[in-house]
Parts: sequence; C-alpha cells; structure tokens
Amino acid sequence: MAASLAVILLLGLPARKVFEKLKLPGLIGMLILGVLVGPYGFNLLQEDMLKISADLRSIALIIILLRAGFGINKEDLKKIGITALKMSCIPGLTEGLFIAFASVHFLGFTFSQGGMLGFIIAAVSPAVVVPSMLELIENNIGTKKGIPALILAGASIDDVFAITIFSVFLGLYS
Repeated sequence: MAASLAVILLLGLPARKVFEKLKLPGLIGMLILGVLVGPYGFNLLQEDMLKISADLRSIALIIILLRAGFGINKEDLKKIGITALKMSCIPGLTEGLFIAFASVHFLGFTFSQGGMLGFIIAAVSPAVVVPSMLELIENNIGTKKGIPALILAGASIDDVFAITIFSVFLGLYS
C-alpha cells in the first residue's frame, strides 16, 4: 500500500503543476493521472489501496469542507446567512428535480432513479469551489461585499443538501 501511495503522491503533484503551467486547473491533471494509474488504466495501484479508496474520498471531502468552514468569518456568515441558504437550496433543488423529471421522460428511468441522477449532478464540487474562493479571500477580491464567503457557504450547504436528497431517493429506490 505504501508503494501505491508513493505513486499517487509522486506523480500527482507534478501532474498538478504541469496543468497549472498550462493555465488549466491542477485538479484535472490529478484526475487524469488517477484514471491512468487506476484499475482502468495501467493498474499500478495495489488492491489494498483500491479497497480503502472510499474512505480516502470521504476524508478528502471532510478536509475540503473544513477548509471552507475555517475560511468564513462569523460576522460574514451572519450578514450573508439567508442569502447563502437561498443560493444553495433553490438552484440545487430546481436543477435536481428538473434532471429527475427529464430522465423519467427522455431516458425511461423511474422517478427514484431520476432523483438519484439529478442530485448527483446537482451537487457542487467542493474540490473546485473551495480552493478558488479561499484564493479570492486571500487576495481580497470581492471581500468587501462578501462574495467569496457567500459562495463558500452556499456551496457547502448545497453539497449537504444534495447528498441528503440523494440519500432520500436512494432509500426510495431500495
């Protein structure tokens, strides 16, 4: 497992740097590398690493959401609280339900299958949003009006909201 972890770290960081030099998000480089070294690519990872990959993804999500939480001031959150709630719930609910109804109509899914698909797609990727907004906060871009804090809070709430509704549809499907 240590060899697999070494492959991920020693190849992942340079892949991120290469994509950043090409003016592309470093996350794309790491995702492409993950596909290449994984079981559907060159299969360089050991079986033990693949078994704990779900736990590693959960830990990564927790770390990203913690960074988002620590990047928001309490005063900013009080100012933008209701707006962040509206910004997260209304678009996420609209998008998820639209995809659910469209997948029932166009793809022949059941409503619970369409709901699962809709709220998987409706979830905002915190791995993309959080680092970008923290960088804006560090550079004092948009901080006078609290825009990065609003987006951070909205994205975090949106993820929790989408995961919760996805779980409801998963329960209905089961």
